[in-house]
Amino acid sequence: MQVSIVMPCHNAAAYLPASVGSVSAQTVDDWELIAVNDGSTDATLNWLRAQTDPRLVVIDQSNQGVSQARNAGIRVARGRYLAFLDADDTWSPDWLKYMITALDDNPQAVLAYCGWQNVGQVHARGAPFVPPDYENERKAETLFTGCRWPIHAALVRREAVLAAGGFDSSLTHAEDYALWLRVAGHAPIVRVPEVLAFYHFHGGQQASSRKDRAALQFWAAQRQFLATNESFANALGKARLRELTTGLLLQKGYDAYWQRDLPAARAIFRVVMKQGYGTLRDWLYMLPAWLPESWHRQLLCLRDT
Repeated sequence: MQVSIVMPCHNAAAYLPASVGSVSAQTVDDWELIAVNDGSTDATLNWLRAQTDPRLVVIDQSNQGVSQARNAGIRVARGRYLAFLDADDTWSPDWLKYMITALDDNPQAVLAYCGWQNVGQVHARGAPFVPPDYENERKAETLFTGCRWPIHAALVRREAVLAAGGFDSSLTHAEDYALWLRVAGHAPIVRVPEVLAFYHFHGGQQASSRKDRAALQFWAAQRQFLATNESFANALGKARLRELTTGLLLQKGYDAYWQRDLPAARAIFRVVMKQGYGTLRDWLYMLPAWLPESWHRQLLCLRDT
């Protein structure tokens, strides 16, 4: 079998016709779709079990989170390659064709990634995006400083995911970033310069909406990677590492602050201060995070007047 596609599903009944439909519409038909119902309380499980395509494998489990759901799919996957498609996202019909060809043509590469579009976002954020070629001398640092593609914009060799230990179930955010670091940090990757994956924004709580949790778990994933990659840490040096970890966390705190997401900014600032990071000007912005939030808001009102 060519590809095993793992789809975690939690209360996703409204989105499954589109997401599963985008798999069924692939121009390559040598795939299995492993849909993991992760404790849904809506019609998700009934919808999945009503499908008649024998390539659809349904796993039902109690709610354990997206990482555990993906790992459950990985354990039964039979394909040479693994893909991960969330239940509310979709692919172009040619996604499998382009991505399989990229890895078949580059046997040394462990992962192929493509362009994507954020459907439902406005202006530049909703424009199609083709990422640059990251396979260069700065790849390790580039991958370390950000998740460079959404999870459904990558096709990866199954043995590479198994060797990396699958998804870290201690992370509820940045779990894909952490996996890509372990998989692609030390092995070649290949770009497919086509927009083939679609991330759909909709009403409801999506992972990207919790800025503080996302930022802090990204920082935690960075620290976990550094703990087992001493040579990478030594190559960067202490000052550069602080800039790329706690410094990047501080910038995310500022992003939340200027968007007036004060709870997120306060949570991030407190962690940064505990690390003893920042200039005097930074600390003038951060110190009110130790005050009651109502007092902090009053200070902002005074500053804004």
